Formats: sequence, structure tokens, C-alpha cells
Amino acid sequence: MPAAPSSYPGVSVARVSISRSTPARGAAGGRGRTAGREPRPAYECDACGHQPPKWVGRCPECGEWGSVVECTVTGPTVSGRVVSSRVPAEPARPIATISAAPARARPTGVSELDRVLGGGLVPGAVVLLAGEPGVGKSTLLLDVAQQWAAGAGSPSLVVSGEESVSQVRLRAERMGTLHDQLYLAAESDLAAVLGHLDAVKPGLLVLDSVQTISTTGTEGVPGGVTQVRAVTAAVVAVAKERGIATVLVGHVTKDGQVAGPRVLEHLVDVVLHFEGDKHSSLRMVRGVKNRFGAADEVGCFEMHEGGITSLADPSGLFLTRYAEPVPGTCVTVAMEGRRALVTEVQALIGATVAGSPRRTVSGLDSARLAMVLAVLQRRTERLTLHDREVFAATVGGIRVVEPAADLAVALAVASGGLNLAIAPHLVAIGEVGLTGEVRRVGAVPRRLSEAARLGFRLALVPPGCGPASTGAGPEQIRVIEVADVRSALQVAARASAE
Repeated sequence: MPAAPSSYPGVSVARVSISRSTPARGAAGGRGRTAGREPRPAYECDACGHQPPKWVGRCPECGEWGSVVECTVTGPTVSGRVVSSRVPAEPARPIATISAAPARARPTGVSELDRVLGGGLVPGAVVLLAGEPGVGKSTLLLDVAQQWAAGAGSPSLVVSGEESVSQVRLRAERMGTLHDQLYLAAESDLAAVLGHLDAVKPGLLVLDSVQTISTTGTEGVPGGVTQVRAVTAAVVAVAKERGIATVLVGHVTKDGQVAGPRVLEHLVDVVLHFEGDKHSSLRMVRGVKNRFGAADEVGCFEMHEGGITSLADPSGLFLTRYAEPVPGTCVTVAMEGRRALVTEVQALIGATVAGSPRRTVSGLDSARLAMVLAVLQRRTERLTLHDREVFAATVGGIRVVEPAADLAVALAVASGGLNLAIAPHLVAIGEVGLTGEVRRVGAVPRRLSEAARLGFRLALVPPGCGPASTGAGPEQIRVIEVADVRSALQVAARASAE
């Protein structure tokens, strides 16, 4: 049709006739997208695995810049196939006829690690051990591999993707962990790792670390989400098929979480966090997930020049023995998982300053310290803290953030502010509320038993937590229930005078 004249000079509008037609149907006769499509572009974050609909410079899920990369997704977008049944490889059996022997844990020879694992390593189980760089993961697992090789009757294989075999050998020589059944390999390719498994046939595999292993059949760079997911899935499948106890070393992010996709923690059977301060010799292995035991156990270790050793009784690391009572100290019993640890809390009250005084903490929660200071300022008569500097810390490098330490923090601060030494045989357990009341906490009988074992003779506990109320408690320790902070200070003052 010829173009019609426009009402604007120099501009012409062409009228185009549009024919109405029925949209084309797919090969299967259905509307919409066909069952077979060309590969379409997709985008995925290398840091967290989030898949945005289009490319963005910053991942909307984890906030990382430049981590969104293009990947290719093949296959149909809509599947119309019907899944048909097939004969299973192994028929279902009554539960009473199934043997539980293959799932029995075998001790590793490292007592504290066995405690966290629930007795040891299960053949075919996959354990993910994550921790900060330099905390001692490789040192611990090298000791575990040597203990396994010496006592389990099967070889152990350590595959390092970060160090050479000579470097691992030097560490093993320093630790005294040399054994003929302990094999070392330095590989970063998954196919080579599987080849070592065929040659050595180990009972224990240590892969250090999973972020350094890659496979050529998967897109992405080593350590990326796609590679880590594929490598972990392959290692888990091999471990289950051959009954190999496997320990994967994982990196952590700056927030202390396991690096890689969240599906990594779902693929494995056990997730452990290795924690510790570089300025302290104390190390802790904390269970996060455990399909074979309790998920809240904690194992304690001591790091030294000769390697790492288990600490069956770590409470002595968190106490200071004084010849004479010193103001500004109080002892509490903290719970790390199911383990009770007697811990000393120290407080120092500085000079009066103008403006905003400093509140410095080490090993404690700064928010809870600020709340305890406000309660002491409001609920006690002789204590003035609003214009004085306060420093509070724990002993031995342990971090205590549970509310059960509030009463001990309050007594330590009051002791330092009033220059009144707390009796060295006293422990304080309880949460402090905003009105000054002492609230109930959990596992009080276990805390009292640990305090009595170490020789403490007097314990201040919340109302309803004493032996008269619960019917449980050691006879070696005297338990007094205190309703609020003021009464706790009075009892502590009388105990110090005795």
C-alpha cells in the first residue's frame, strides 16, 4: 500500500498490513516452547551459585563484584517426558534384616576428633573440615592419617593440591608421623586423584583441599561453584561405592562460613569447623552437621612446635592461679557444645575520663558487656561506671558469648570497681536481665559437676537451678540461688570475708 502523507513536514508514515496467523506449534503439537532448543546463555555467580536472569556487575545474593559469569545451559526448558519404572539394583528389605556393621565408626586414634565425630570415621562417610588459613587443618589431618595407617590395618592417602609432597614430608618428619602405610600425592586433577585411589586402595582419603581440585569435564575455574560442586559429588560417589572414609579440607569466607555453594554441605555426611586464634595455642573442632552422632560436640587441641595434641581436660588453660585473691576476677562455667569449661573472666576499671569512655572486650560479647554495665550502674548504689573506662577479657584465648556468663562478668566488673576480691573458690552462673534479675540457663548440673571436679566449693546459680529445685548436683560444692545482681554481690562479699 502506498505511503500516506504525514501531517508533519518531511515525515512519511507507511501503512503496513499485518496478516493474522496462528502461531507455529512445536514438534510435539503443543503450544509455547518446543521440547528441543538451541543452547541458551545463562549466568551464574562463582562465589555463591546464584543464577540471575541477566548479567549484572554485582551479585544480588552475596554482593560480590565481578563474580557473575556466563555459562551455557543445554536441553529443553520444558520436559514432557514420562518417567517409567525400572527394576532396582537392590530390592528393599525389612529393616530388621539389614546389618549395621558397615556403618560402625572406626576410631582414628585422635581422641578429641573421635569425640566430635561420634566415635570415629565411618567407612564411606565424607567429612568436610573447614577453617581459616594457618589454623592447623593440614597438621591435624596428617596426624589422623598416620594414626589410621598405624592402627586401622589399611593404607591412608593424603592428596595435597596446595603443597608438594616434599613440603608435606617435612611437616610429617617434624611431627613424627612417618609410616609405611601413609601415602602422599600432590595432584590438582580429579582424574589423577581417582587413579591414585585405584593404585593405593586406601581406607582413608584426605583431600587438601577440595577448592584446588578440578575436572576437565566441567566448566569454570578451579575453586568456582561449578567445579567444587562437580568434584565433591564425584568424590562422594566414589567414597560411597568403595567404602573409603574421606576427609575434605574446605576454605572459609571472610565471615567464617564454608566457601563454595551451600549444596556442598548437603552432599557430605559431616561438617566440622576448625577454630582458633593465631596468637593462642588453643584449637577447637566444632561439629556443625553429623549424620552419625551429636552435632554440638567440641574437641579441644593444643598447637605447638611438634604438631598438635588432644586436650582431654582443657579447663586448666582458662584459669589463672593467684597466690592471693585479686580484685576484678570471677570464674564461670561455659558450655562449648556438650562440654563444660571452667573459664575465668577478668575486668579492669580505668580512670574517670571526659566524654565517652572506652569499652574494650576480648573473648566476650561487647553488646552483652554494655548491657551488664548499664544494669550495674542502675541497680547498685556504690558503683559508678558511666564515666570510667572498662576493659573485660577471658583467659586462655577462649571466646565466651553465651548469656550464662553475664553474672560472672557483673561480679568481675563490680569487684574491680569496688576493689573487692572475689573468693577464689566461687563460680557464678546465670544470665542477667535488664531489671537486674538472674535468669535460668541450661545444663546447670553439668556445669556444677565440672566446677566441683576442679575444686570449687561455692556456686551462685539462678533461682530454680539449685539441687533443692532440680534434685541434681554434686555434694562437694555448695550451691546458693541468687535472685538478682544485688543479692549476688552480697553473697560474694560475705564469701570473700569468710
